[in-house]
Formats: sequence, structure tokens, C-alpha cells
Amino acid sequence: MQALSDAADGVATTYREQRNFRIQLAIAVLVVAGALIVHFDRGRWVALALTIGVVLGAELMNTALERAVDCASPQMSADARAAKHAGAGAVLLLSVMAVVVGAVLFGTALVPLAHRGP
Repeated sequence: MQALSDAADGVATTYREQRNFRIQLAIAVLVVAGALIVHFDRGRWVALALTIGVVLGAELMNTALERAVDCASPQMSADARAAKHAGAGAVLLLSVMAVVVGAVLFGTALVPLAHRGP
């Protein structure tokens, strides 16, 4: 149970301290609301949940990487900077891919609604 408590503390700390995590979480809430409105089927929900989890998980890992680098290299060496940039790049790449996945999920969900009419 301690491991679960520690993990929850890590998520809570990241939420409090990392603006990007809060933004990504807010976007996730809006996307879930949109999925409820267009009545995603089970497969779309699974894809959406995995996509959100990957992005938020990447942001948590990036936060952990940044903190570890800060501890190991308080003077911000070139290697430390490169490590931080690579972590941020991973989050950016996964976020862009999440937008692509979202476009596919919502696009294919909205086409049948558009054909039905008002």
C-alpha cells in the first residue's frame, strides 16, 4: 500500500507543480466530455484512455527525469540540458501523436452523425 501512496503523491505533486501537466489534464477532461457527447463505442474509449494515459504518463516521466537531472547536475551541464530536452521532446512527440489519434477517433465518430442530419 505504501507504493500506491507514493505513486499517488507523485501524481499530486506533479499536478501542483507542473503547469503542463495541468493543461494536459484539462485537455483530457474536455476530450472525454466530447467523447461522451458523440457516444464513443468501446473500442474508441479504449484507444482514448490509452492515448490519454500515454501522454500523462510521459509528462510524469519527464518530470521525474527533470528532477533527477537537477539533483545530479545542479550546474546544468550540456549533457543535463540534452537529457531535459530529450524528455521534453518525447512528451511533444507523444502529444502530437495523441492529436492525430484524437482526430481519427473523433473524425470517424462524427461522420455518421453528419450523415444522419438534425
